[in-house]
Amino acid sequence: MSWKYFKYDKSVTKQRQYELIRSPVITEKATLGAEFGQVTFRVPMDATKPEIKSAVEALFDVKVKAVNTLRQKGKVKLFRGREGRRNHTKKAIVCLEEGHSIDVTTGV
Repeated sequence: MSWKYFKYDKSVTKQRQYELIRSPVITEKATLGAEFGQVTFRVPMDATKPEIKSAVEALFDVKVKAVNTLRQKGKVKLFRGREGRRNHTKKAIVCLEEGHSIDVTTGV
């Protein structure tokens, strides 16, 4: 099956919407993106861009221009002299249309 014939189902259930948007990323770099209408969220590893877009539009009642995702591999760190690894994470950088904003300091 070719990918160009694969159609995404844009309807996401209410439960899946709440599973997709796990938490906002509150870092210096993520808050700098807020000046340009961008909000960063942690999402599950199996989340797709169309799912993230529809979930953000439904939960926060905003219009999304674009969604960029990145997969961050977990670092290998020492913990009490033993080697451990942090979990892999996936982040979604959501670009909002002009005039729309999300206040990530308040709850959903």
